[in-house]
Amino acid sequence: MKDREVQRHLRNHKGFTLIELLVVMVILGLLAALVGPRLFGHVGKSQVQAAKLQIGMVEEALDAFRLDVGRYPSTQEGLNALMTNPGIDGWDGPYLKKTTPLDPWKRAYQYQAPGSHGDYDLFSYGADGAPGGEGENKDIASWE
Repeated sequence: MKDREVQRHLRNHKGFTLIELLVVMVILGLLAALVGPRLFGHVGKSQVQAAKLQIGMVEEALDAFRLDVGRYPSTQEGLNALMTNPGIDGWDGPYLKKTTPLDPWKRAYQYQAPGSHGDYDLFSYGADGAPGGEGENKDIASWE
């Protein structure tokens, strides 16, 4: 009688075996290995696009600053001059709705005025944070 009760008890407690769980884990790992790189490639492209859009937004603010003041902020004044008046006559800001944005990789945009490529240079070093690079690591600049 006890054997029948034990068998009935075991039949009522169905579950997964260790092998079944391992097979599922392997399948999930293979799926992640196949799909993951494709998804991360799109993330990198969207970060580059976001940086280009942010640079365009800051360029518009710099142009508005120039219209009011008659010049672009100096390198020493930096992009902060778009948010707070550094003591300049004619300043009618803030020129950005929010604080000066960080690039998509959470670093400050580089700003130099006068610039090597025009009245000012505004750029991000890209994903690697270093000059130069290819793909995601390529510099994103206002003059390109």
